Amino acid sequence: MFENGVVQKCQSCGGLRDYSVGEKDSWKTILLLAFQSLGVVYGDLSISPLYVFKSTFAEDIQHSETNEEIFGALSFVFWTLTLVPLFKYVFIVLRADDNGEDSWKTILLLAFQSLGVVYGDLSISPLYVFKSTFAEDIQHSETNEEIFGALSFVFWTLTLVPLFKYVFIVLRADDNGEGGTFALYSLICRHANVSLLPNRQVADEELSTYKYECPPEITNRSRIKVWLEKHKNLHVALLIVVMLGTCMVIGDGILTPAISVFSAVSGLELSMSKEHHEYAVVPITCFILVCLFALQHYGTHRVGILFAPVVLTWLLCISGLGIYNIVHWNPHVYRALSPYYMFKFLKKTKKGGWMSLGGILLCITGSEAMFADLGHFSYTAIQMAFTFVVYPSLILAYMGQAAYLSKHHGIYTSYQIGFYASVPECLRWPVLGIAILASVVGSQAIISGTFSIINQSQSLGCFPRVKVVHTSDKIHGQIYIPEINWMLMILCIAVAVGFRDIKHMGNASGLAVITVMLVTTCLTSLVMILCWHKSPFLALAFLLFFGSIEVLYFSASLIKFLEGAWLPILLALFLMIVMFVWHYATIKKYEFDLHNKVSLDWLLALGDKLGIVRVPGIGLVFTDIISGVPANFSRFVTNLPAFHRILVFVCVKSVPVPFVPPSERYLVGRVGPPYHRSYRCIVRYGYRDVHQDVDSFESELIASLADFIQLEASFSGQRSSELMDGYEDGLTVIGRSLLTCGRNYNTVSSTPGGTMTGELASEENAIELAPASAGKKVRFFLEENSHPALSEPAREELNDLLAARESGCAFMLGHSHVQASPGSSIMKKLAIDVAYNFLRRNCRGPDVALRVPPASLLEVGMVYVL
Repeated sequence: MFENGVVQKCQSCGGLRDYSVGEKDSWKTILLLAFQSLGVVYGDLSISPLYVFKSTFAEDIQHSETNEEIFGALSFVFWTLTLVPLFKYVFIVLRADDNGEDSWKTILLLAFQSLGVVYGDLSISPLYVFKSTFAEDIQHSETNEEIFGALSFVFWTLTLVPLFKYVFIVLRADDNGEGGTFALYSLICRHANVSLLPNRQVADEELSTYKYECPPEITNRSRIKVWLEKHKNLHVALLIVVMLGTCMVIGDGILTPAISVFSAVSGLELSMSKEHHEYAVVPITCFILVCLFALQHYGTHRVGILFAPVVLTWLLCISGLGIYNIVHWNPHVYRALSPYYMFKFLKKTKKGGWMSLGGILLCITGSEAMFADLGHFSYTAIQMAFTFVVYPSLILAYMGQAAYLSKHHGIYTSYQIGFYASVPECLRWPVLGIAILASVVGSQAIISGTFSIINQSQSLGCFPRVKVVHTSDKIHGQIYIPEINWMLMILCIAVAVGFRDIKHMGNASGLAVITVMLVTTCLTSLVMILCWHKSPFLALAFLLFFGSIEVLYFSASLIKFLEGAWLPILLALFLMIVMFVWHYATIKKYEFDLHNKVSLDWLLALGDKLGIVRVPGIGLVFTDIISGVPANFSRFVTNLPAFHRILVFVCVKSVPVPFVPPSERYLVGRVGPPYHRSYRCIVRYGYRDVHQDVDSFESELIASLADFIQLEASFSGQRSSELMDGYEDGLTVIGRSLLTCGRNYNTVSSTPGGTMTGELASEENAIELAPASAGKKVRFFLEENSHPALSEPAREELNDLLAARESGCAFMLGHSHVQASPGSSIMKKLAIDVAYNFLRRNCRGPDVALRVPPASLLEVGMVYVL
């Protein structure tokens, strides 16, 4: 009778946006339907409190003074309502009519695989949460108020932040299926003019991935959007917030492996003497970390299949131990789930309890991975894995630890508060082995995430160029960055050796984690207003509710600045300076190029009369500008009066989308008249796109030029609004290389065992483009008698292109020498002359980033006065 999205809205009380109705109904309509469903759908369910307890305690049982029967019945009611109406119907049955592309077998497989990739870090948090909480600030007494209060905080923090905030709300703020800090920033930049990226074009908005949540023409311009677009300082502030979140993620990539492996190995303290333990844990931790980072260049695709079974085994292990400890030590520990114990905890412990929240915060370490790794899995898979496996396992584990501690008073040594103290002695060695494996898996996930976010930062011009190695040809997104890997290893070992204490590591890691969550909360609030077009009051309510929780934990972590929290602040400050200086200088260089570009008339005036020689081959001139002639080319021609027969100005740019479809990657246009044989090619990449190797790039670029020549000839004398994206400084940009009339050239795929071809062609007309794979070559030739409608000039131009390709390609790049302009402030001189030049000299060159072969490279020196 009512739409499924409305039923889910009423029962979960957390789905602020549902795709099943969000695209066609306004929120006024949805709220009205939700209100009406209360009377039709929930009438019977809502009156059940009238008779449930009366029927339960009719004759079979009587409640005693201990209240065990009452509490037991309440527990059954709570879990029955949670598992049946909420989990079964809301999450599964109501989705049975979805016409999604994924089958349930696929979803279950993705949910299983996500355990190893997404939840490795979150699942090992029981190793150090209570140990960090009861480090020094508070001690648990015989009344168990401290233990129960800490457990209550853990339960409600896990319920409100990972479950309600991320699973119900934040995971829906995806960017074409991708998640993370840059996904939120990309969404905001597409719906409001707040991006600081150069080279923006109207043609970028025609990308299929450049979609709006609601069509711009039917949405009103909110005051917040106008306010954001009006003030340039707010654009910079927004980018700084995004950089802060990014830097804290990188900092977490340093801290998490150290604390995870150290906590797992610290289980040895119960199996050896104190003297041996002090000299064994740190070396073993460092050895595991060195092995972990040394194996990164092999990639995880070979052993990744083992990640999910390891984490699942660990979750089953800790949940089993939790059930054992609850039954054996204190079955009444479930009482701590009441929020009342949080109030009693803070009332009794006062400032010490508030400071101990920095340890409790660690129970949600790794929650951000649910959103950051959304692109590798589906929303439903991540939701199911957390709701049905991770969440109950963690709750049982923490309850079991609390049950054990509630019966062991007067314990003041750290190892007796730790996780391994609650493990039966006969199981400690097997549990220790599983814990070490799980900690390695959790560390691997955060290391891979660090590589990914640095690659995204580099794509958006916010990080110095680094070498990115793709470790798998089959699995997208598996990358390895050598210089970052060894830096992470050195810093991880330094943290383990320097701190030697879970308390200080926990304080550092907690501050990094909660800062990232605060950034996500702020950006999601903006997404609600700018992208989902929800009421600012709804976004403010989201910000205040979850922001207040996170600010509470943030303050508790920040107060421990001298006890370890200084490290993520120092790391973030250093990384933000690096990122901001690099981004600032990149923008200034672009503005310099834009100001000093040469007009097209100058290029067209070059000819034989001026002593200019056109040499055979294709010259690819790389530039950041999308119109005019770059200054580095004019400098080249001035010093060496010659350039190639086919001249292509190539601009490789990033757009605020995660991926650009291959069919939409190249924008090709002509520079000058056809006889000049000069073109412009704009190559667009998303922030998660994999940059192609030079052979594939060269082949696709030449194929795009051939498509453009044929398409232009097919539509000579007219402009097709369907195929022409627009005009920029006399340049016609072709948005898609799809030819309705067919190509006038063919391809031949040859293998060692034979040749497969569509039509026979002579070897004289065939040109080898690039090896498509090992043992395979792609040939490209022009048919002599095909498509007689193709004009002779166009056929001649295609022949020139093929002949030039046979002569080879040369890549012309600028070699920058940057200096601050005279009269600049001291800060600008420090930023440009010192910081940026240091980074530029010590990072990878543009030829390495573009993977240009040294034999084909031409570098032109350019002095930038910024």
